[in-house]
Amino acid sequence: MNLFRKLKILPLMSQYILSLMMFTTKNKNQFTVNSEIHNINTRHHTNLHQRTSNLTGYLQGIYYSGVRVYNKIPPHIKQLSDDPKNF
Repeated sequence: MNLFRKLKILPLMSQYILSLMMFTTKNKNQFTVNSEIHNINTRHHTNLHQRTSNLTGYLQGIYYSGVRVYNKIPPHIKQLSDDPKNF
């Protein structure tokens, strides 16, 4: 871990997660928000809607994984996603 800090690079898994988040925030218009699906004001109404599927290829794909990881980040970081440079 100290070598990553010394070289100022992210480990491979962190780079993958960052790439997923950048893809999801740049293409947010391709995803549906939970508040568009139903009118009930729940605590997850600002999350992206997670489509259900049984296809392994889709479950391992960038759209499904991106939504899953995006929905797990804290709300104050999601607010930064409107501006990709600050995100």
